[in-house]
Amino acid sequence: MQLRALNEFAFEDSDQQPRVNGHNGAVVIELHGEIDLLAYQRMGPLLDPITGGTASTVVIDLTRTTFFDCSGVALLVRAHRRTAARGARLSVICTHRLTLRILRLTGLTPMLSPVPTLEKALEQE
Repeated sequence: MQLRALNEFAFEDSDQQPRVNGHNGAVVIELHGEIDLLAYQRMGPLLDPITGGTASTVVIDLTRTTFFDCSGVALLVRAHRRTAARGARLSVICTHRLTLRILRLTGLTPMLSPVPTLEKALEQE
């Protein structure tokens, strides 16, 4: 199967589509399912306008993700760089033990400061 066909297939699964909501002036992006290379390719065009936008806080919620690999790490680093470049803040919600381990092993825990709930993410402001 060609990459283009895979990308078109990925967009058909509405359960995997990220949800974007506003909450107390922050933009909250809920990611679902597997965060892998295909998800990275699919989510970049969604995240770039948000992380480069005007919100002072962007929250990426990983609580409904089922798989997270190096592509997910790259996605978070990209989002962090884009928000930091314009003086905004990125917060990550994560409770999954293996995802937290990946963030710790890659040395990203201090930079991303993952928290367990939306309330904690918004408190960091």
